[in-house]
Amino acid sequence: MPRLASLTPTTAVGASKDLLAELVNRHGQVGDMVAAMAHSPAVLGGYLQLSRAMKRAKLSRKITERISIAVQVQQGCAVCLEAHVAAAHANGVEADEIERARAGTSADPAIAAMIDLGLRVYREPASISDEHIAGLRAHGYGDREIADVVGIVALNVLTGAFNLVAGVKPDEPDR
Repeated sequence: MPRLASLTPTTAVGASKDLLAELVNRHGQVGDMVAAMAHSPAVLGGYLQLSRAMKRAKLSRKITERISIAVQVQQGCAVCLEAHVAAAHANGVEADEIERARAGTSADPAIAAMIDLGLRVYREPASISDEHIAGLRAHGYGDREIADVVGIVALNVLTGAFNLVAGVKPDEPDR
């Protein structure tokens, strides 16, 4: 059972009411996380802005989804993990690479290095050294891609932590 009630454009107030109405007009509905985030216009607005911004990341979705999978395995948000696995599949990531991402790696050393960076940003950002950044550059990544990883991890921390606090769980499969 969710810990935070879902709001709608009818039950929300202020800025959240407007944000939800806009989302429903564009998409027809909103998910459980967004409906619960509407309790805080600051959180909902911040999530929407960061989510839109990260869609402009230079890193490919094939890489960002693998970073997200690795982070969500660590964070423990089943809703987020399920969504990122589905997005990885939709973006052409092979099943064996999705399993490697769950384990925090990839068969491709350059992608493995970015997944490792994402996990380090999540677990212990102070452990990231000059040598680590130089290794990423040796794989051909520039400052923008490295910075994008921080944004991807931040978005994952926000969504995963919110879902865990709010009690949002994956939909039960039809039986």
